[in-house]
Amino acid sequence: MIVTIITFIIVFGILVIVHEFGHFYFAKKSGILVREFSVGMGPKAVAFRHNETTYTLRFLPIGGYVRMAGVADDEDEELKPGTPVSLMVGKDGLVHSINASKKTTLFNGIPLAVTGSDLEKELWIEGYENGDESSVKRYPVDHDATIVESDGTEVQIAPVDVQFQSAKLWQRMLTNFAGPMNNFILAIITFAILAFMQGGVTTVTTTVDHTMANSVARQAGIKAGDQITAINGKKMTSAQSMSLLIQDNPNKKVTLSVKRAGQTKQVTVKPAAKTVSGNQVGQIGVQWATHTDRSLGAKLAYGFTGSWGITKQIFQVLGRMFTHGFSLNDLGGPVAIFATTSQAAKSGVRTVIYLLALLSINLGIVNLLPIPALDGGKLLLNIVEGIRGKPLRVETESVITLIGFGLLMLLMILVTWNDIQRYFF
Repeated sequence: MIVTIITFIIVFGILVIVHEFGHFYFAKKSGILVREFSVGMGPKAVAFRHNETTYTLRFLPIGGYVRMAGVADDEDEELKPGTPVSLMVGKDGLVHSINASKKTTLFNGIPLAVTGSDLEKELWIEGYENGDESSVKRYPVDHDATIVESDGTEVQIAPVDVQFQSAKLWQRMLTNFAGPMNNFILAIITFAILAFMQGGVTTVTTTVDHTMANSVARQAGIKAGDQITAINGKKMTSAQSMSLLIQDNPNKKVTLSVKRAGQTKQVTVKPAAKTVSGNQVGQIGVQWATHTDRSLGAKLAYGFTGSWGITKQIFQVLGRMFTHGFSLNDLGGPVAIFATTSQAAKSGVRTVIYLLALLSINLGIVNLLPIPALDGGKLLLNIVEGIRGKPLRVETESVITLIGFGLLMLLMILVTWNDIQRYFF
């Protein structure tokens, strides 16, 4: 269990850091202030500041985020009238730090009961100093001042000129796309490393290696060495495509084009129905033959071919969700990933590396779906802005993002509960 937990944290940590670093890097290059780079969710464990950004590690290893100034999910705490704060004022007369947390004390800070503030445009804060309500005192705020939020996290304030919307449209689109892009790059590198570790690239062919005892395939006369070239007249180029098509037809007749000794004949079979993860899938009981290419070129190319193969499988599964109906069993959340990580950890390092590549592609593709709160949803809003010639109102974008986030959280709860039932009951 300890090995599984450590493996899960490492794999999840790599995925999150690589994904969020893509957003982080291109945001910085676009002049957008990154207020916080967080690995993990929930309560803060540790935090430190470097240059403009606060780096935090949070207790729940189920995600992470890059908090960019001015975006809809930049949860800037409002300094409402009456909020007690303490100010650190420099020799230049500018406020360099605002402490709004009871967990932190500013040495020699000036106590202030806030009556108003503008930390985006004119940069000032005012209020009653030292409890004296006879007069309101206003302080100018430094452009790069920090604010200590209620949970004790110190982040930089977000003036308009460094906010997300101040960057050019193409820069914002690249920043939104950079997270999934990094996941695809990670998968390519990981698959190439895996090929070198394995000593070559093993591909599953469309040729039969052997058939299982009492299987549908053996009863139909299919033998070792037979090549399946088509199913129901549809040409087959990979074992994965054949397996998916067979799985889609439990207890339904399918016609296989079987090539043997240079001649092709038609064989009709009815895949047996098996229950897998709560779904009925078809099986004919065939083990496919494999081929291993040990050349340097094949190992390097496997970064791309391996990634593309997984990408095609994911889109095939997504397509089946539309054509065969949506099922929670087709999805997996943190519990499913943890269970899969447990199996991978028992199988060895190479299986864990393969899982890392697989999850990285999954994360990249899912994040590009045009759903509000995901990177694909943000890109869709960018495209709408390009067509309209102006961005949506911040309030409108916030509502859209909030609705999308709420739906995602509901889906996550349903998927997690379904995973718990599948893997533990």
